[in-house]
Amino acid sequence: MAQAHGGAEETAYGKPGDGAGALRIVQVVMREEGGRMLFQPDRLTVRVGEQVRFLVRNNGKIEHEFVVATLEDNLRHLKAMEANPDMRHEEPNARRLDPKQTAEILWRFTKPGTFDFSCLIPGHREAGMFGTILVE
Repeated sequence: MAQAHGGAEETAYGKPGDGAGALRIVQVVMREEGGRMLFQPDRLTVRVGEQVRFLVRNNGKIEHEFVVATLEDNLRHLKAMEANPDMRHEEPNARRLDPKQTAEILWRFTKPGTFDFSCLIPGHREAGMFGTILVE
């Protein structure tokens, strides 16, 4: 079941991209290593108004997801995921991927601030699967 984090409306962390104009491509790899779960890269700096095409690939051996939001929103949703671990995210700001699967997220960062991307599958964020987006 897909859970909405954001639709076409603007959120505190931006809005879905439209593909018009310049865009930046960022490849994000999800994987496990030595008991940790990781995003590569785990830190990104973008400009206000910049549109980013995230090319997300799960190179791991288990399911992972990529969810862009505020840290507060992701931590709140993490609690909901504990009660519903099979919740699937196929939203403008979120994708859940099986091993070796790829997905794209097109997102425009419209406000300055520090934002989060996390895997909200129970235990994954706690194992290190989160990152930071600084919008300047």
